[in-house]
Amino acid sequence: VIVFDADDTLWDNQSYFDKAEDEFTHELKEYGTAEELSAELFRTESANMPVLGYGAKAVCISMMETALKVSDNKVQGENLSRILSSAKSLLSLPATPLPGVEDTLKALKGCGRYRLVVLTKGDMLDQENKLRRSGLSEYFDRTEVVSNKGKKEYLDLCQSEGISPEDMAMVGNSFKSDILPVIEIGGYGIHIPFHTTWQHEVTEEFDHPNITRLDSFGELAKVFLD
Repeated sequence: VIVFDADDTLWDNQSYFDKAEDEFTHELKEYGTAEELSAELFRTESANMPVLGYGAKAVCISMMETALKVSDNKVQGENLSRILSSAKSLLSLPATPLPGVEDTLKALKGCGRYRLVVLTKGDMLDQENKLRRSGLSEYFDRTEVVSNKGKKEYLDLCQSEGISPEDMAMVGNSFKSDILPVIEIGGYGIHIPFHTTWQHEVTEEFDHPNITRLDSFGELAKVFLD
């Protein structure tokens, strides 16, 4: 079984969130520097994760909450309106497949040797909509949207697929969520770093016999098809 992360592995996601955050700090510039506002937003997002989870809707609420907090409820309605509009736009990202993604998935699907599964964090409706817009749904045998990606979630996936962790390879851009927990249970990790990483996903990386690092998605063919 080959398992794939979605955001920033199959399509660009974080770049749009970074842009929305830049617009957020611009609208609130009278209340702090971009660095100060981003730090406060991250604190709010982190505090909200247990109840809001991940994704555009969680970011939208956290942005509004942070705007009210840093301005002591004095932020103007027009600023809030622009922040809201920017955040809501994250729910309609194009989800255009990254270079090499569709051709590689087509080849992996066509070889008939693997089950292909998407395992992604976030809001279920949002993630399902992105997968649909990407045009990649046909290549996957299964899609799972979870609130967290840790050892438990990967073990649950192995159990439901009827495999041992040694029979699973996880492909993703986040070492923290896509690679580390899979290695810890005995699986294989294919790490394809993206050019930008959400602060929450930053962690110390290390080498391991079960970890393969690639520069691009298209290089998966040489791993699984040679």
